[in-house]
Amino acid sequence: MTAPLRYTDPESPPTPEFTPQTVRRHMDGVAAFLGGAANVVMQLSHPPVGYGVLESPVDSGKATLHPIKRLRTTLTYLAVAWLGTEGDRRVYRDAVNASHRPIRSKPGAAVRYNAFDPKLQLWVAACLYWGVDDLYTRMHGPMESDVAEAFYRYSARLGTTLQMRPEMWPADRAAFYRYWDENLAQRTIDEPVRRYFDDLIDLKNLSPVPRIVFGRIHRFGVTALLPQRLRDQMGMTWTARDERRYTGTLRLIALVWVRLPEPIRVFPFNYLLLDMRLRNRLGRPLV
Repeated sequence: MTAPLRYTDPESPPTPEFTPQTVRRHMDGVAAFLGGAANVVMQLSHPPVGYGVLESPVDSGKATLHPIKRLRTTLTYLAVAWLGTEGDRRVYRDAVNASHRPIRSKPGAAVRYNAFDPKLQLWVAACLYWGVDDLYTRMHGPMESDVAEAFYRYSARLGTTLQMRPEMWPADRAAFYRYWDENLAQRTIDEPVRRYFDDLIDLKNLSPVPRIVFGRIHRFGVTALLPQRLRDQMGMTWTARDERRYTGTLRLIALVWVRLPEPIRVFPFNYLLLDMRLRNRLGRPLV
């Protein structure tokens, strides 16, 4: 959803640009656990991204085979993009590039893709930003317009940490939401990708106990956080009552979350950034 923008006095002092230190106060670590699977559905609804994941020869990075490892590496990427230094971003870019290098479509493939394609990375970064903005607005209400614009500009790091060029990131939030609406309208989910999503949403990559205990609530949460077009593509239903229940739950979580000390609010991103730095220092694999 597009957060409403508030009028600001043009003579008021400009909002300082975010840094890895100041952005922390606007981050909810709990969003990493709430929005992860829904964001994967958004990203992979673009066929070149979806088939790049489905056909990837890199088994070590597949969520279907190594769900915990995949979760760790994905969240570490977000931690590095938002909180990392330029050195952290360079180190993690090199590690991700090594993993992405084999991911390209074969000659004659019906769906062409290349993990180094900046346009595909722009779409993935846009999904990540949209998901964060949507969750923040549902939990806390919209940011002040100048803060929202500054956070949006800073979030270009979600793409520029890899190969997306800075000028590819839409100039402001209004331009971003035009890009988002135009591109979302083109997204389709075919049957192979839908089966992959259903397995992911129903936690079939986990053992029976967590699958049985958390499967239904996980599907409810994923449905809540998808744009309506993708719900329709997935054959999901969502009612006004469902929306009230979910938004009410998020607001209750937020009431507790904002009162916690910053290191707890930012967790797991702060922990994963430290873990990445330690792994790098010890020469251990990063992805």
